[in-house]
Amino acid sequence: MSQSAVPDELNQAQLLECQNILGYQFVDSVLLTRCLTHASAARVRLESNERMEFLGDAILGAAVCEALYERFPQASEGELTRIKSVVVSRATCARLVRQMNLVKFLILGKGITQSAVIPGSVLATAFEAIIGGIYLDGGYEPAKEFIVRVVDVDIIRVAESSVGVNHKSIFQQRVQKHTGETPFYRVLNEKGPDHSKSFQVEAIVGENSYSPAWGESKKIAEQRAAENALSELNGDEPPHASSEPSD
Repeated sequence: MSQSAVPDELNQAQLLECQNILGYQFVDSVLLTRCLTHASAARVRLESNERMEFLGDAILGAAVCEALYERFPQASEGELTRIKSVVVSRATCARLVRQMNLVKFLILGKGITQSAVIPGSVLATAFEAIIGGIYLDGGYEPAKEFIVRVVDVDIIRVAESSVGVNHKSIFQQRVQKHTGETPFYRVLNEKGPDHSKSFQVEAIVGENSYSPAWGESKKIAEQRAAENALSELNGDEPPHASSEPSD
């Protein structure tokens, strides 16, 4: 996205187009503008979307939990938690902003727009802020309706997958794009009886290895190892680095 494509402010036609995409008409269009204004472009932080992100994050979690509870009456708490963690993740929120073509409405500072790619965290912030804005403008029910409508496909996709996001595929695409190499996975350890064995697996690219992860199967362990690797590449703590099973 080029810097020239990012508005300093939104005109009425742009606000109308944005609302048509959202499927929600704001009573207070100033509220919508604030939802789309990143802190980097605001005169003061209180005029940015940060506070509405805080609110929207909580509403997103509550609405998804409610939807999952109603849709999957036989699912365990662990299964519902697994689905929710993927659906409300920052990666999902950022992808939805791109998918709905909302990026062109975001009001961002020059430091961000000069980058070749707008960070996913910025996009996720806008998505959660929009949810917070809809809640403030129309209440919980319109916010919930918006959330369930836009994440419905993700709920189905994750519910039908045993491991949720395909981290192995994402990791492989990223590695091949930047290095041309293909990751492989090595089993480091096994625990438990044959009928209930757990595996510790690490992802390896060339001479580099990443934090290993445990899983109830090699497939799950590989997915978690790939997620660890992706987190390390992003400079974050690997989420499954210490997930050792009990004896």
